[in-house]
Amino acid sequence: MKIHRKTAAAIGYKSEEGLPRLWALGQGREAERIIELARQAGIDIVEDPVLAGLLDAAGPGSGLKSGEYLPAWCWEAVANILAFVLSKENA
Repeated sequence: MKIHRKTAAAIGYKSEEGLPRLWALGQGREAERIIELARQAGIDIVEDPVLAGLLDAAGPGSGLKSGEYLPAWCWEAVANILAFVLSKENA
């Protein structure tokens, strides 16, 4: 039986860079810490288990490292998340 551990990723986008970046990725206690720090900083948290799982699969053991640009296959999902966050901020 496979145990599902919580996965969290911190992603960011700067318009001058033009591409989203992975700032942090973790499972279990690391995921909880990422979420806790985001809450403390007032950063919006969006739950997307599919994207989190995909980023985890492409994560540190598979080549994607913190600070790197996210691969093109996840840009649409990230764009949807950023649009959601911006719509909340502009409401």
